[in-house]
Amino acid sequence: MRDYYIEHLLKTAKTIAVVGLSPKVARASYEVAEYMQNNGYRILAINPSRAGSVILGEHCYASLAEAVLATGLKIDIVNCFRKSADIPPIVDEAIAIGANCVWMQLDIVNEAAAELAEQAGLHVIMDKCLKIEHATRAASKH
Repeated sequence: MRDYYIEHLLKTAKTIAVVGLSPKVARASYEVAEYMQNNGYRILAINPSRAGSVILGEHCYASLAEAVLATGLKIDIVNCFRKSADIPPIVDEAIAIGANCVWMQLDIVNEAAAELAEQAGLHVIMDKCLKIEHATRAASKH
């Protein structure tokens, strides 16, 4: 089920909010966001400590709500680059803005937050890399 959903999500998603996006090129959040951007997805940068700056050519917002308000875009995937303990408020905000999916990157797992998101109708992916999942599926099509 999860694999089917990931496949479907990657085909239908247009906008990815990257929570914890770093302006540092060597960071995983930057690498993943840049890869997804280069593969046709719109990236929204979310990082309260970098709000107002520009990362990957995109204005950086302090919160998901601020990004939605400023852009008017529907967020398909909330891609989380934060510690597992920091996930619950991100899930609360993802629910509030009507996101489709909360995606926790490799080594990020928060079962309670995942359950809350799923109860609210969001799909949840935990402990998987968005870039790896996309690249694997793209490679298997060739």
